[in-house]
Amino acid sequence: MVASLRLPSLTSLLFPATTRYPAALRRTVCLRNRPASRFATATSGTASPETKSEVERLRSDQAVTPRSKDFNAWYVDIIASAELADYGPVRGTMVIRPYGYAIWEAIQEYLNVKFKETGHSNMYFPQFIPYSFIEKEASHVEGFSPELALVTVGGGKELEEKLVVRPTSETIVNHMFTQWIQSYRDLPLMVNQWANVTRWEMRTKPFIRTLEFLWQEGHTAHATPEEAEKEAKQMIEIYTRFAFEQTAIPVIAGRKSKLETFAGADITYTIEAMMGDRKALQAGTSHNLGQNFSRAFGTQFQDENGERQHVWQTSWAVSTRFVGGIIMTHGDDKGLMLPPKIAPIQVVIVPIWKKDTEKTGVLSAASSVKEVLQTAGVRVKLDDTEQQTAGWKFNYWEMKGIPMRIEIGPRDVASNCVVVSRRDIPGKAGKVFGISMEPSTLVAYVKEKLDEIQSSLLEKAVSFRDSNIVDVNSYDELKDAISSGKWARGPWSASDSDEQRVKEETGATIRCFPFEQTQGTKTCLMTGNPAEEVAIFAKSY
Repeated sequence: MVASLRLPSLTSLLFPATTRYPAALRRTVCLRNRPASRFATATSGTASPETKSEVERLRSDQAVTPRSKDFNAWYVDIIASAELADYGPVRGTMVIRPYGYAIWEAIQEYLNVKFKETGHSNMYFPQFIPYSFIEKEASHVEGFSPELALVTVGGGKELEEKLVVRPTSETIVNHMFTQWIQSYRDLPLMVNQWANVTRWEMRTKPFIRTLEFLWQEGHTAHATPEEAEKEAKQMIEIYTRFAFEQTAIPVIAGRKSKLETFAGADITYTIEAMMGDRKALQAGTSHNLGQNFSRAFGTQFQDENGERQHVWQTSWAVSTRFVGGIIMTHGDDKGLMLPPKIAPIQVVIVPIWKKDTEKTGVLSAASSVKEVLQTAGVRVKLDDTEQQTAGWKFNYWEMKGIPMRIEIGPRDVASNCVVVSRRDIPGKAGKVFGISMEPSTLVAYVKEKLDEIQSSLLEKAVSFRDSNIVDVNSYDELKDAISSGKWARGPWSASDSDEQRVKEETGATIRCFPFEQTQGTKTCLMTGNPAEEVAIFAKSY
């Protein structure tokens, strides 16, 4: 039996079986005629006004909601129409569909290489954790208790000790580290696992915040505090490079405030991303755990002088919320817009013919182009299905966010050329005619344009981010910036209670103290006292 420490009524967790629909065959919301959204914010069986509105929208036969009209509705529409995910049978859960999972696999592939390059090994820890483990670290249990899911019955019998369904693994990791670490020769111990975690969220949003999600979590143990600090900063740097170079998301890296620090950590480092609605997304974190968990679990080693010491530790993670971040950073009213480096399919080839006599030649040329690009390492898809028109295919693959489309018709075959369209430049402006099919020319052109698309998406996102950050020097200026939907950046040395006041009065939190700080003397925007750092405030997901 699974329960939560803050359980809503059972009827709010379960919904009647839903009607299953075939894959979306046109650019309309494929989740219409469903019951109230299981990603809704309501915590009971009665839908909130926003949820009722969403239900009515999902039941209508309409195109994707314009981003500028309703960002949240647009986001849900994109996930449905691009076939990224579907609703699970329990409120707040999702089924990640193949295309959505392919994006997650691309994230895994990049990070796995980086983790191994920096000396980490993959392994796996159980998802069931004794509740007594959670209780050992005081701030940890306080921080996670509201989100825990508990198992109280197993095999038809009441368990002697309730089990926690993994919300994070610091406790069970320390239990095992205590058995594995005896001497300084066993250090550093650096592992990572790819796993699912469960957090009983009351307000959920697909990919961004769900009851269960996928992530990687790294855990390391070191002999000195300096080594642990170096590790924590190294991993946030890896996440930062990944965000910029692979996903074209210009995150701001920095340190969390005390109030926003991970429960059980001394220091939390973060990468904060600005979404298309200008809310902040915490896209990845790296924690210097100090000796908090090693003291709670007795994780010690014998140093070179024969003395017993507690290890110094870190943990760090990114999750499937990065998929949501990619959607909300780059998508438009036509659908996804995937950066080429993270796109499961970088180029789609659409053959076009009207007469049967044209079919063989067009398909032969299209297959040759596919083989040439595939051999060159380009991830390419040939859409040679005959059930849909070329126009339908254009819209379908645009919804999927494919960075580049190649069109081949009878005239192109005759001239040994293709037509190339870029996803990031809409309409005729993004279409180029007469690109030679000659392998070396075509490969060079496609790779050059994919690089251009990657750079263009990053430049656009940087421009959007920078134009929506306001420098403030007073609390009134901060409130004005937040009320206008901006991020506020200003000097801060005020107390935790002052920070809590900002949150209560504006809905914004300190996202981070950026690593990149302005020079010169500073005066705290709240107290007027000297300040050593500027902080960034924003509303967030």
